[in-house]
Amino acid sequence: MSTLEAVEVGTELPPLKIRPISRTTLALFAGASGDHNPMHIDTDVAKSAGLDDVFAHGMLSMAYLGRLLTNWVSQQQLRSYRVRFAAITPVHGQPTATGTVVAIDEVDGERRATLELAVTLADGTVTLTGDAVVAL
Repeated sequence: MSTLEAVEVGTELPPLKIRPISRTTLALFAGASGDHNPMHIDTDVAKSAGLDDVFAHGMLSMAYLGRLLTNWVSQQQLRSYRVRFAAITPVHGQPTATGTVVAIDEVDGERRATLELAVTLADGTVTLTGDAVVAL
């Protein structure tokens, strides 16, 4: 029996622990994504908006959740993936992406798992929640 055949409600994906978000990570993600919003890379702009410092792109956290999923199943097995942004990830924040199987269904002849997803900082702040459906 393969490991995916043993998946059941309550199965937890191996957490994806991310190193603290550096300014270099933010600059590289801005270039890769085309999102050069100065709130993510310019401390002066962030401070002028009343923030302590720059913060990570929400889509960077979404990318980490995507990596969590594709570390577990191949990209071709993803059937749906959506998120809700809940809080900012400050520079130097240390996110962890997690997922838990909450349902297993038979759809169009395939066994599919529905997962609840989250990105949580070391202090317990949940920055992103979401869900995904994957073919098992």
